[in-house]
Amino acid sequence: MSRKIIVLVATALLASACSQGSATRTVPGEGGRTTLRYFAFSAAPDHTADLDRIVAAFEQANPAIDVSVETAPFDQYFTKLQTAIAGGTAPDTFELNYENFVTYAAAGSLRDLGTLAAGGDGAKYATASLDAFKHGGRQFALPASFSTVVLFYNKDLFDKAGVKPPTADWTWADEQAAAERLTDRKAGVYGDYQPVQFFEFYKTLKQAGGEFLTADGGKSAFDSPAGIKAATWLVSKIGTTMPTEAETGGAADYDTGLFKSGKLAMWHNGIWQFAGLKDVPFTWDVVVEPGDRTKASAVFHNAVAVSATTRNAEAAYAWARFLSSSDVAAKTRIDSSWELPPVSDQKLLAGYLKDPKPAGRQAVFDSLTSIALPPVIKRQQEMQDAVTEELSAAASGRASVEQALKNAAAKVDALLG
Repeated sequence: MSRKIIVLVATALLASACSQGSATRTVPGEGGRTTLRYFAFSAAPDHTADLDRIVAAFEQANPAIDVSVETAPFDQYFTKLQTAIAGGTAPDTFELNYENFVTYAAAGSLRDLGTLAAGGDGAKYATASLDAFKHGGRQFALPASFSTVVLFYNKDLFDKAGVKPPTADWTWADEQAAAERLTDRKAGVYGDYQPVQFFEFYKTLKQAGGEFLTADGGKSAFDSPAGIKAATWLVSKIGTTMPTEAETGGAADYDTGLFKSGKLAMWHNGIWQFAGLKDVPFTWDVVVEPGDRTKASAVFHNAVAVSATTRNAEAAYAWARFLSSSDVAAKTRIDSSWELPPVSDQKLLAGYLKDPKPAGRQAVFDSLTSIALPPVIKRQQEMQDAVTEELSAAASGRASVEQALKNAAAKVDALLG
């Protein structure tokens, strides 16, 4: 993989943040000990042991510092984070994603890491990776990992149905044709699963040749023919090649269980799912997601930030630096398929390809050649919720796709104003 691709990776983006207030405590004793709280979402549920190994290595190298880890599922992370902020008990360090980075940096919740960094501290990171977490020219978080979204597929189901497996040059039409042949609703087997929500829409919009915001970022641009085509692509699957909301029972992880049980042929999801699929009783693989007018893959990027009000900023920065750039952390992530480290050492990244499952994991790097960056505004969460809400109305039949996008565009424009 070329350095150019590594740099492209670093401009991409994922997950959640916390700050304001501090719960750091210094434990009395000879020389004193510092305990830092670290709050994260990406380690749960499959990588808590991997995070523990990184913590243990850090504590061995820094015997005066203890790290207390707290995790929450992604769908609960923001609520817990906001509660901590409101109560003035935010962790000393916390996981932060690009999509929400601007909101927390602009609010003054993050410590300026440039005041803590020693000279040359950025050498282990790809330059663009660091730049992704700068605000107003200052470094407010350190990039810790990146991941891409690919198309997972159950090879056994394809073979049984006599359908050729997906290839890197597939289009939406190819995916749809295969999904129709693979769907057997009586047997509870579905051909495809792609959530109807913000994160899928901005990506499919790009695949259809559209843009989410105008070039100056001051107005929505997705209420367009390309937007209608992208939203229709998502909504049209429901009740045909994809289960309805009634069939899923509203379960947040229904698609995960469906794929693991061998009842789902194709699944749009991220590489963070690899570890949880190691022991499924069927053959599966991945390819770059199909496109329409063009290819466009979602890339998410997580970072580690330090609370603006921590009482032990130097210790917190040392942990953030270790978690994001140490060889131990990088190797742990690669060996466990826990996303990828945004480091500049290509030899470390090349090791990711040595794992034989899935066999086609080169697709992870291939997807980086055409990236769909998520739109980012100060009122990020409100924007994401507004778009998902209107898309859900279209998915349930309460509104046409055209009306849903018109409503969503009005809401986004109001947030931008």
